[in-house]
Amino acid sequence: MSDELILVDIFDNEIKTAAKLAAHEKPHLHRAFSVFLYDSFDNKNHLLLQRRSAEKIHSAGLWANACCSHPRPGEELFAAAARRLGEELSIDCSTFIKINSFVYYHEFNNAMFEYEYDHILVGRYSGSYLANPREVAEVAWVATDYLADDLLRNPGNYAPWFLIAAPMVLAWLARNETLGTFQIR
Repeated sequence: MSDELILVDIFDNEIKTAAKLAAHEKPHLHRAFSVFLYDSFDNKNHLLLQRRSAEKIHSAGLWANACCSHPRPGEELFAAAARRLGEELSIDCSTFIKINSFVYYHEFNNAMFEYEYDHILVGRYSGSYLANPREVAEVAWVATDYLADDLLRNPGNYAPWFLIAAPMVLAWLARNETLGTFQIR
């Protein structure tokens, strides 16, 4: 298994690769993705969230999207997302739409950095999941109206990239109230 990340410029053009730990010990801009899975039940939209495992090198114990990670060199973005969903939650879902991307930077107090060109991928999912305890401490379906309120009241409960990406996903879901009508890849 490769632990190489794709370093990119500010326009997401590949520059070179670097070891995963090295790319986080110094602020090297690298390609990443955040997968958001949604479903509609109880007359509400819900997002599948995970609380990150205590074993994570940063943001341990914080809530985030269904999964997030990095494509390997030569790996297509959607294939990487499907791979990581399987590794983290035993979810078989490979149909996504890319709704946006953004660059963010965060320095953690343990001298770790996140400097990522993050692609937001959204998919609809209603099946089962089984959390990998090395990756995920807890999983929950959260109603989008509750999440929008909690992001304002308790931002410290969420991973830094999630605070940027979640409002984009919530707005996208609100614009696409008839779920399942968008073109997916």
